[in-house]
Amino acid sequence: MTEFKNFMSLEGKKGLVVGIANEHSIAYGCAQAFHGLGADLAVTYLNAKAESYVRPLAEQLEAPIFVPCDVREEGQLEAVFEKIEQEWGELDFVLHSIAFAPRDDLHGRVVDCSSEGFLMAMDVSCHSFIRMAKLAEPLMKNGGSLLTMSYFGAEKVVEDYNLMGPVKAALESATRYMAAELGPKNIRLHVISPGPLKTRAASGINRFDELLEKAAARAPERHLVTIEDVGAVAAALVSDAAKSLTGNTIYVDAGYNIIG
Repeated sequence: MTEFKNFMSLEGKKGLVVGIANEHSIAYGCAQAFHGLGADLAVTYLNAKAESYVRPLAEQLEAPIFVPCDVREEGQLEAVFEKIEQEWGELDFVLHSIAFAPRDDLHGRVVDCSSEGFLMAMDVSCHSFIRMAKLAEPLMKNGGSLLTMSYFGAEKVVEDYNLMGPVKAALESATRYMAAELGPKNIRLHVISPGPLKTRAASGINRFDELLEKAAARAPERHLVTIEDVGAVAAALVSDAAKSLTGNTIYVDAGYNIIG
C-alpha cells in the first residue's frame, strides 16, 4: 500500500516549465501541481517585460532556476538547458506550453496565410518542442517525460481557430514520432489537449467568448475546465504512475471531444 501512496509523488524529480505568462497560464496550473507533489522546477520567462509577471510566480514555486527563453532568439533555448546541466546535471520532465502565430495570419483563412506567418507559427508552436526534446534527451539519463499542449482544433475544424489547427496537428504528429524514437530510452512524450481556457494566448482568437460558451454547453459535463484540472493530469503523466504510457493525446475538456 505504501508503494501505491508514493506512486504520484514527484519528490526528487526535476522539471522544466516553459510557457508561464501570468497566473492564468496553463503552464502555471501545471507548475503548481508539479510543485505541490514535490518537484524542483526550472521556470522560464519570455522577455524583460514578462519577467515582472512571472518572477513572483517562480518565487511561489520556489524555483531554483529562473531564466529567459524566447525560442525565436538564437541560443536562448540552448542556454536554458546548459543552465540546467550546470545546476542539476539531469532532468526528469519538460512542459512545453507555448504557441504563436502573427495576428493577420491567425485571423485570416488558412488558404490566405503568408509563408512567413506559417513558418513562424510552426517554428514557435511545433519545432520548438522538437528542439526541447533533442536538448532534454542527454539529460534524461534514467528516462523522463515531455509534455506539450494542443487543442481539439488540431483534429476537427473549429471556427476561428484557423492557422493554429494545422500547426497543432503537426505538433501532435511530431509528438507521436518522437515517442516512438525515444521510447527505448524510457523517455515518454504526450500531448495534453485542454478545452478552451481564458488565457492570454487564447485571447488572440476571434470571438473567443462565444467559443467558451459553446464549449461549456456542448461538453457532457456542462462546464469549462480550469488550469488546475490540466495541471492534475500533467502531474500524473510525469509521475511514475504513467511509466507505461507514451505517445498519447489526452483530452482534458469535460468530454467535449467525444460529441459528434
